[in-house]
Parts: sequence; structure tokens; C-alpha cells
Amino acid sequence: MKARLTESHYPEHMGTWGTGSFDNDSAADFIKEVVEDGAVALREALEVVLDPDLDYVEAEEGSRAIAAAEIIAAITSGDHRFVTDDDLLSWVEDADARSVSGQRALALDAVDRVVGPDSELPELWEDSEDLRDWQRDVQRLRATLG
Repeated sequence: MKARLTESHYPEHMGTWGTGSFDNDSAADFIKEVVEDGAVALREALEVVLDPDLDYVEAEEGSRAIAAAEIIAAITSGDHRFVTDDDLLSWVEDADARSVSGQRALALDAVDRVVGPDSELPELWEDSEDLRDWQRDVQRLRATLG
């Protein structure tokens, strides 16, 4: 007898397994960059989605920007409970909040761009049963940054 596969509740893009900022393959790869390259990786991820010449934010860039914003929020707020990777948590705990505090506004702008029109992530979540959970996660992140 064959086992039945159940349909995933999450968008079928780049290995998404949850609604959290780090619950996708793009964010998982980005974590490695941050641990290796530090705050410069955070700034680059934000600047990509805020590039005025960028007409449409692809899911990968959006996921990386959301992860960067989550890291900045964790460092500047001191609330690390949403950081799910041990190596990243060590990096966040050692990071100097002053080194990224100037990026809070940039992070908030990037989140707004990623969840706004002309962005793939909201489109992918639109048909998901977990849309409201994803939206709540993003609103929590916005509130922490704002």
C-alpha cells in the first residue's frame, strides 16, 4: 500500500517549511553569509530590495531581506527568540547593537517593499492556508523594527 502524500500548507517556492523569517531555503543560505560576512551581508540584502531600479522583488531576494530585518530586530531589541539557528544566535549575541542600529529604518523600508505590490512573496502566500500566520509574523517584525 502506497503512503499518501499530504499537500503542503506553505507556498511551493524554494523549500518553505514555515511562516517564520528563517523558515525557507533562501533565508537558511543567507544565515551562513551573515555568520561569515557580518553586518555587511545584512546591509546588502536590504539594499537589493530597495534598489530604485528594481521593478519586482523576487521571492529569494524578499526572503533574504526579511531574514536580514529579523536579525537587525533581534540585535537591536535584544529579543533573540525568533533566531532559530545556533550559529546565527551566537553571532547575534556577540554583535554590537550600535553596528546595526542605523539599519533599523532601512530594514523597515525593506520589509514594506517585500510585502507591498510588485513583490513575489505576498503573491506566493496569497493562496496558502497560512497567509494570516505569515502576515502576523511580518507585522510583529515591523512592530519590533518600528
